[in-house]
Amino acid sequence: MLAQPTQPSGIQPGMETVKRILHRLLGSYPGSLEVVLWNGRTFRFGDGQPAFTLTFRHPRVLRDLVWSRDPVKLAEAYFGGHVEVSGDFDAALGLRQHLESLRLSFTDKVSLLLHTLSLDSATTYFLPDQEIPQAPAEHQNGRESIAFHYDVSNAFYKLWLDERMVYSCGYFETPEQDINQAQRNKLDHICRKLRLKPNETLLDIGCGWGALVCWAAAVYGVKAHGITLSQNQYDYAQEQIRLQGLQDRVTVELRDYRTLPAAQYDKVVSVGMFEHVGLKNLPLYFDAAFRSVKPGGLFLNHGISTDKPGWNPDSSSRFINRHVFPDGELDTVSSVMCRMEAHGFEIFDVEGLRPHYALTLRQWVKRLEAHAAEAIQLVGERTYRIWRLYMTGCAKQFEQGKTGIYQILAVRRRDGFPALPLTRRDLYN
Repeated sequence: MLAQPTQPSGIQPGMETVKRILHRLLGSYPGSLEVVLWNGRTFRFGDGQPAFTLTFRHPRVLRDLVWSRDPVKLAEAYFGGHVEVSGDFDAALGLRQHLESLRLSFTDKVSLLLHTLSLDSATTYFLPDQEIPQAPAEHQNGRESIAFHYDVSNAFYKLWLDERMVYSCGYFETPEQDINQAQRNKLDHICRKLRLKPNETLLDIGCGWGALVCWAAAVYGVKAHGITLSQNQYDYAQEQIRLQGLQDRVTVELRDYRTLPAAQYDKVVSVGMFEHVGLKNLPLYFDAAFRSVKPGGLFLNHGISTDKPGWNPDSSSRFINRHVFPDGELDTVSSVMCRMEAHGFEIFDVEGLRPHYALTLRQWVKRLEAHAAEAIQLVGERTYRIWRLYMTGCAKQFEQGKTGIYQILAVRRRDGFPALPLTRRDLYN
């Protein structure tokens, strides 16, 4: 329901129009919220104390909501400072479902839109149209896509990632566990799944800032090689290799997975990388992994999945592709495994980590918010807001089960049994 404006001193010109628009857009919202307009007028919806407040700095925000009810438009207004959010940020993201489910007849839409066009004359505050900075439409799933996401700033990532700069979900023994420990758990869990042994060769496709290759070499004694397309990640990994004295056991290079030679490593791993590949390139990706590992060797693919087959863009994916992950596409875990099998891999172990990524994202968001001032100084207010909304939204997606993540352990087929124990017991000893 719509409460009366908090200021009782009469309705200003255009405020009755605004009241009707807001009531039509937000009157059926199931929660409680407050809207503050560009002129200070305040409206409340729902019962009880508002969970959050939206401050609209210009009537154009209302026009966009009337015409499209597109949550991405509202998010972009927030990035640009045209909308402010205070209170429960997590609850505010629930507006996405409300706006997407709201149905307006064509007559209602035209009538409301005509009302919004009249609002400019009711206020002297004017915000000119601005082009929203975003990723170019096409990156071909290559270096430009990776640079857009990963080359934001190493210092920015360092504010909220763990001490080893691991940018993938941790592995929690309890929900309260610290992110640093959870990421150490994850690195070791992967190495144990791969049954790494001293002097074996390991390839990490999409090695990030080098945490896994350094861990595998230092703790398990392997000779590890990582590839990345991010210059920032490459520079950081090279420095870590030097600082940890691993120059004789770890190498990293700037290389596209599509150019990998048939190197025949004992073990191959890819963590949080194949989401960038694009569905059309998955055959190339799995072919590269297959060519890189020896017959009978192990390949572990750790990646995000969706709950619907194929890639059907919605408001969430449009936002991510436009502002965070250019060219990223997801598929169901069953489709991913079918593709792996079609390229000569035999699946031996599958583990779902959905709760772990939700917990990871919540800690990342908390750490980012705690360093908001530093983050804004490093990358600007807009980028900070994008990442805050992005990671909070992703946490909700994982919590709701709309997005999943799996570690799939596979063997490059050959005659005979694989070189794996008959049980998982060794993973936990």
